[in-house]
Amino acid sequence: MIDLHTHILPGVDDGPRDLAGTLTMAEVARDNGIRVLVATPHIREDYPRVRPQEIPELARAIDAELSEHGIDVRVVPGAEVAITRAVDMSDEELRLVTLAGNGRDLLLETPHGALPSVFETVALDLIGRGFRITLAHPELSRDIQKRPDILRRLVDAGALVQLTASSLEARWSRRGAMARRALKEGLVHVVSSDAHSATWRPPDLSPVEPLGDLGRWLTVDAPQAILDGAELPSPQR
Repeated sequence: MIDLHTHILPGVDDGPRDLAGTLTMAEVARDNGIRVLVATPHIREDYPRVRPQEIPELARAIDAELSEHGIDVRVVPGAEVAITRAVDMSDEELRLVTLAGNGRDLLLETPHGALPSVFETVALDLIGRGFRITLAHPELSRDIQKRPDILRRLVDAGALVQLTASSLEARWSRRGAMARRALKEGLVHVVSSDAHSATWRPPDLSPVEPLGDLGRWLTVDAPQAILDGAELPSPQR
């Protein structure tokens, strides 16, 4: 499986503090059947240590460390870009933080609370500039929970949607209800862990198992196409 949204890089944002934490996290991913981790550190004002131009080299270094330690998991670069940063970034800067460095695909952070008034406008502008955006965990946004039509409009405009795996098991919550609704309406393209450590939201995609073939599409086929910058295959249901 491919985990498209993880905070695996040590010491740069709110992921593991050191290499030891990263290695333990990668071992958990391996044991859970994950073979590719996309490093998506926060590109956000409160994480000034995350520098877009340094992410590819950091990801390569961690990938080499995992290989050296015999952990059969690959790490590829990416980022989770906040709307407040994306609005001021040039196309060249944005291409530096595309998923797998493919020059096309951006993981755009959906705020947990209220959406900025410009959220839809900026997302649509990024699409218009030739980027394909994947919205990270929109089920956590209280505004989208109240107004699911926001998500439908963005998907109709070409955006992809990534749910957090743990939301699929949140039975008695608004995020769980929103996740299930989005799945039912065919608005979901990827399920990822948004892992931050071996214990805090660990790299575990097992909540997709009850979905059968669709679960494989959400964790293997669709994320691989995104990393390749290719069109997504038809979903399996």
